[in-house]
Amino acid sequence: MENRTTVLYVDDNPKSSRLLTSILEESGFRMITRNDPLEALALCKRTYFDLALLDYEMPKMKGSRLAQQIKLLVPEAPVVLLSGRRSLPAEELLFVDAHFGFGTVLDDLLWTMRILAQPKWVVANHLAAESRTLRGDRPAILGDQHEIRKWADST
Repeated sequence: MENRTTVLYVDDNPKSSRLLTSILEESGFRMITRNDPLEALALCKRTYFDLALLDYEMPKMKGSRLAQQIKLLVPEAPVVLLSGRRSLPAEELLFVDAHFGFGTVLDDLLWTMRILAQPKWVVANHLAAESRTLRGDRPAILGDQHEIRKWADST
């Protein structure tokens, strides 16, 4: 079984898509790319992915609208929106877990994607540690943050 995070990446610009896909694959992600948001939406119904990475400006459907549709189909999947703007109106980000606009640093995008798409075992360990802390067994929160950082840096 492959241990990489699977990313559904939708961008109508094939050049941008190829470049970022290459970078993300080199960074340890498994990429599923589509240039058509409607095709990507159909794919969501039959393909598993850990995180959706969406371009904002697309001719057939804005990334914010695609995010809404993805959240209806796969509510647990985090959605990251990429745009050429520094900020977007709040209503455009209702179904988006993170937005990266003009001036984004690649490391910030990678870090956020890794944190949002944490494997379920990391989340389960964190919840179990919180439970132990509430019972007074040990101060587990710092240890868990360390483990999450270690995992995120290793992927």
